[in-house]
This record gives sequence, structure tokens and C-alpha cells, in this order.
Amino acid sequence: MTKRNTNLTDNGGQAKSVYEKWLEKAGRVKIADPDIVKELQEIRGNREKIEDAFCRNLVFGTGGLRGILGAGSNRMNVHTVARASSGLADWIICQYQRRKNSHNAEGAWEPRIAVSYDSRIKSRLFARTACQVFAASGLKVYVYPELMPTPCLSFAVRRLGCGAGVMITASHNPKEYNGYKVYGSDGCQITVEAADEIYKAIERLDMFDDIRIIDFQAGLESGRIEYISGDISAGFVQKVKAQSVLGDADIDKSIPIIYTPLNGTGLKPVLSVLRECGYSNITVVEEQKEPDGNFPTCPYPNPEIEEALALGIEYAKKAKAALVLATDPDCDRAGIAVRDSQGRYELLTGNETGLLLLDYICSRRTALGTMPDSPVVAKTIVTSDMGERIAARYGAETINVLTGFKFIGEQIGILEADKREKDFIFAFEESCGYLSGSYVRDKDGVGAAFLICEMCAYYGSMGMNLKDKLNQLYDTYGFFMDRLHSYKFPGARGFEKMNRIMNDFRRKPFTLGGMKPETMIDYQLGIQGLPKSNVLKFVLAEGCSVVIRPSGTEPKLKAYISICTDSREESKRLEAEIAADLQRLIEET
Repeated sequence: MTKRNTNLTDNGGQAKSVYEKWLEKAGRVKIADPDIVKELQEIRGNREKIEDAFCRNLVFGTGGLRGILGAGSNRMNVHTVARASSGLADWIICQYQRRKNSHNAEGAWEPRIAVSYDSRIKSRLFARTACQVFAASGLKVYVYPELMPTPCLSFAVRRLGCGAGVMITASHNPKEYNGYKVYGSDGCQITVEAADEIYKAIERLDMFDDIRIIDFQAGLESGRIEYISGDISAGFVQKVKAQSVLGDADIDKSIPIIYTPLNGTGLKPVLSVLRECGYSNITVVEEQKEPDGNFPTCPYPNPEIEEALALGIEYAKKAKAALVLATDPDCDRAGIAVRDSQGRYELLTGNETGLLLLDYICSRRTALGTMPDSPVVAKTIVTSDMGERIAARYGAETINVLTGFKFIGEQIGILEADKREKDFIFAFEESCGYLSGSYVRDKDGVGAAFLICEMCAYYGSMGMNLKDKLNQLYDTYGFFMDRLHSYKFPGARGFEKMNRIMNDFRRKPFTLGGMKPETMIDYQLGIQGLPKSNVLKFVLAEGCSVVIRPSGTEPKLKAYISICTDSREESKRLEAEIAADLQRLIEET
């Protein structure tokens, strides 16, 4: 997410002025939320809370909006959602008129928009608010009648010929967060250029006085708002099923599988795909089955971490399941724990699962004769370099992009424009995001869940579990250890400190694990044809590298350590030394 520091004040005085305006107007407009009015009253006189909530407008960037729920211009609420929706609508109509007036209007989309939402607190309210604003602004609005995964939104944008799409979600963030993710007409998250234009359109609007809105029911009755039909959802499921690379291989689809949607959107689509494909022994974690934005048994619903799969693993131990599968609340990511030969369960990293899927897809497509002549694999620069070694073995080109699946989606679009869309075979990122087809242009937890189960059953039919297969890959390509370390920096001061840390890494000499960096790659300079981004990569000796960047969605600094050595023990030792040095350097800033 591109960040813009739109501070309203240096001393809190103007923040108080903005707070007073909210206090006056928030309860007197058509989109009033009584919870906002109540919170405004509760924080009266609390300088620290007022300054934090009103110090700036909530940042809008390539990921749209994401922030803590609550009252304030720097919070996710009906007013910040309505303002963003009004600016987005203005941008869409402007783009439509530009295309309409163009001499080459081929492929021009109509001024339509698709909307979906997940199980998070206020998600349905925010989705309806956005629909009401879009319809009032002159757009035809398509909205799913119930919560639906992010990949389904990307699919609907393309299938319905929309100019844009909005997904109300904060992905795997804690329950205190929600977000507003914006997609372009190609089904990808918006580009940096589009985000800049939308941001300018939003900034021209007053939070209260410039917002247009109609009644939701009136929008339905007039046809300005329309529910997305079941045919679209069914079409998505069929596209996912078409990603199978099983062929006529005989596998046991009755293997015991534990699945948790983590109280999110994945339950219906994931089960639909698996059951329609014959997987008959699926147990859903009951405590995490139904949508619930409070995430009562898993405060941090991130399938990358063991806490998210802990209940599922308890279920698996009782059932002796081969696989524990979890999708995050908006079901664009999938994480797994696998049973090894001793009956123990191990959580695999996003890199490890991605490497397994990449090798499975490549090997099966090669065996089936369905591998394209010029296959293409895509991954982010912080994703394991072992992916390139696997791809190269099967004759596939690897495209490396900046962190964020939108950049992978753009590459698929480039292939499509060159009439090479079928050359794309797989993409993955270290944070449990995977995509095996071009039917959507974002990571797809539903498709990942399906292929993971197929892969598990396939290797199971050969007497091999996924841990065995992973070790086999390490024996072939070398032992890679890829680890992510995150450091929290909340609030406006935290944002400033992250920038200081990044600048210090650029300027000051340092060592990591006793090694001086041999090379520094500063992606803020627009390196290797990629967009400028506040990302640093340090190449160390002995096949090691470290990538450091501020998160685009959370107040965190992220460090990705990648090591390739001859043994697991040596990799663990070296990774621990590098991590300790990073911790020290960050604390000293």
C-alpha cells in the first residue's frame, strides 16, 4: 500500500478542531452510525485519543484503506468509507467518459462496480454504505447478497464487465481492523497511478457535506443496486475445479482433512469445491465454522501462524488427519499443518507450501503433457529463491515482482495482452498467497485449498506425506530457510520511527550474523524495472539475503531472512544470529 502522510496538525490543535466538526455533524447525516456518535462523546477531553484518531485522514493507497475501527478521520468507519466511495465513484465515471470519448473504445467497460464483504465487524454496514454512495453517484452497483471471499470479488469484476470493485476486508489483521480494498476493471488491485488519482478525487471532498447517498432498498427497487446472481458464484467454483492437475491418477479422496475458515468467508465455497470433487472426509472446526468478526478462539486470524491452526490441530490429532487446512477471513490465503511419519503435526510456512504446490503443478502438467511451451511462474522478491530453482528445472521462466499480489496480477495481464495468458502456470508469495489460473487476478484461498487437498491425496496414494515430499525437494535443491520477523510500531510516532530505521539501514554501516552486506538493492530508486517502493534488500555472503520493508497494511516493520546452506542445523544457527543482530539494530534506532 502506498502511504501518504496527510497530517492535519503538528501539535494536536487542528486535530481537536476536526474532532469538534465530527462531534457536530456525525450524528446528523444520512449515514450516521450510533456507535460513532457514542465514541465521540466518550473521548471528549482525551487529548491523546483525539490526536491519534484525528491527526490525519486515513491513508488511501494501492491497497485502498485499512485501519482500526472507530470514530475519527484516521479510523475505519461509515464516514471514511462513504468519502472514499464518493471519490472512487467520481474517478470511475471520469475514466468511463475518457474511454467513451477515445477513438479506440474497444473493450471499454460500463460505469459499473462490484462489491463484496467478509465477516469482520461492520463489514456488511460498510458494504451497504459503499453501495448507497455508488448508486447515488450514477454507478450501476452489483453486490453479493451474502459475505463472499476476495477472489470471488475479483472474478465478479471481470465477469460482469465492471470498471472497478470493492472488497470490505482487513484480510488477516486482528479484529480491531477493517479495510476497503479497491480493484480495477482487470480484476487486479489498483495500480499506484490509479491510487494517486483516486486519492486526489477523495481529498477534494468534505467528509460530510459532499457525500451523496440513496436508501439501499430504494436502490434495489430502482435497479441501481442489484444482487450478484448465483450463476457468478457457480462459475467461480467451476473455474477453481478446472485447475486440477490430477488427470486420471487414482487417489483416495476419503483421506481425513480438517478445515477451518477461521470464522470467515471460506466455508461455503471451499466445501462446495471439495465436495463436488469427491473429497468425502472433511471435518470443519466447529468453534471457527460460522462467520464472526470477533474471532473468539483466534484473535489473530492469520493462517501463517500456529495459533490460527491450534484448534484444527487438536481436531486432527483425534481423527489422525493427514492435513489441517485454514483460510483467512476473506479467504484469499491458505495455511496448512501436515502430519509426518511419526504422527506429529507441523505448520508449514507459506514458502514451503508454495514450493510444494509449484513442484506438484509443474511435475503433473509435464506428465500430462499440458505444460505450455513457454511456461511462466511469478513470485514476489521476498518469496523463497528456491522457487526459481524448481521452475528452472521444468523450463519455466520466473518473474519477480514487488511485495503484493497486485503486481503478480499485472504480470498476468501483460501475458494476456501478448496473447500468452495460457503460459501462466502458478504464482505464490511467502504470506500464504497462491494462484494457479488466470480466472482471477489476486491470490485465491479457495483454489489453493482445493489444490493442496489434491496434492496431499496424490502423494498419499504414493505412500508419502507432504513433509516427506518437502524433504525430498530440499535434498534435490539445497536446504532453504526463509523466515519473517515483524516489529510493531503503532501510531503516528511509530510510522515516523519506521522511516528513521529504513533511512539508517540505507546510510549506516552494519553487520548481520558477522557478515557485512555485499550488495544493497534499494527499490525506492525503481530498480530492475519495478515501481519505486520503500524496500531494501541486502545480499550477504554464504547465499544469504535480508529484505526489509514497512508493512503496507499494519504498523509493522518486516524483515525477511533467506538462507541456503548444506544443512538445517547450519541454517538455523545462522538465521538466529542474523535475527538477533536485526533486533539489536532496530532497538538502537
